Amino acid sequence: MTFVKRKPRKAFTLIEVLISIGLLGIVIVALFSTVSMMRDSNGHLYEYLQKSKKITKATKVLYLDIASSDGNITLEKDEFTRLCMQETRNSLYALSLAKVCWVVLKKNNTLVRIEGNNYKLPTRIEDRVEVNPVMQHVELFDVYHEKDKILVFLKQKGEEPITFMIQGVTRPIVKKPTKKKPTKPKGKVPNSTIPVQSPGTAPNTIPTPRLEG
Repeated sequence: MTFVKRKPRKAFTLIEVLISIGLLGIVIVALFSTVSMMRDSNGHLYEYLQKSKKITKATKVLYLDIASSDGNITLEKDEFTRLCMQETRNSLYALSLAKVCWVVLKKNNTLVRIEGNNYKLPTRIEDRVEVNPVMQHVELFDVYHEKDKILVFLKQKGEEPITFMIQGVTRPIVKKPTKKKPTKPKGKVPNSTIPVQSPGTAPNTIPTPRLEG
């Protein structure tokens, strides 16, 4: 029998193993940092998308509130900015016709949507209304109404301004009360003047004819 001599296999030295472990540690640290950066980036992207989605939804609701209104729209700026639609068919709470006001509160400049019926601002405890916060840190909220066009400006701090226009919203025509002309009463004879006789005079009589037989 002949024996074949195998060549001795070269093994890693201790120094090579330590170097490999060191390089592997560096790669793992870099990999974990990359994963962490991707996780943070995805988190920021998710928050941005959620915020953008919320703003888009709020803008859509505001658009429908105005477009579905009867045109009786008021904008007042005193202690807070408020935009009110006296009657709109766009209700979030299944109302046939709702009064909707968009109000910028002083606290954190928060824009809120108020929906209800027959209420006045500021609202009272007995008013049955629904208040929904929309966004905070509002820098600009303005509306221009001319003829049948409505232009809306909305600006949140640190965000791009939002503008949109709605056409076909006309103000309701207020009918002026017409003055009724006085009408003469029908079926009545005007009062006739009766002559008054002076004392000592014979009354005016008409002689009756005599018939001779």
